[in-house]
Amino acid sequence: MNPPSGAKIRFRFQKLEVWQDARRLNLEIYRLAGKFPSAEQFALTSQVRRASVSIAANIAEGCGRNSDKDFAHFLEQSYGSAMELASHLFLAGDLGYAEPKLVESALEQIDSVAIRIVALNRSLNIPTSKVKL
Repeated sequence: MNPPSGAKIRFRFQKLEVWQDARRLNLEIYRLAGKFPSAEQFALTSQVRRASVSIAANIAEGCGRNSDKDFAHFLEQSYGSAMELASHLFLAGDLGYAEPKLVESALEQIDSVAIRIVALNRSLNIPTSKVKL
């Protein structure tokens, strides 16, 4: 999901493929969660959406920091949000709130984003980084 042709790239994080992937994931998650029962609006629907938004937001925030150590910290937060989102989607699937194929598609996207987050984090070469696959 690149900016429209001729659109400005204003922020450094927009160039990161992992952020672009997380942005695409946000769209899929919002559509998926929008089909959850209305009784879940302030519960699981909200949790799923917040975890999804947190993935891309932490990548962007970390990219804006002045040190690789800070960036690594925010990538770890992003990875944690991805794992939280996956857990919520397993529950949504168990409860029958979403079609199994849609849940599986979202889980595949989460896995792909998580792998990219880990790779970016490793590339920073910060010894305190805890994210491992």
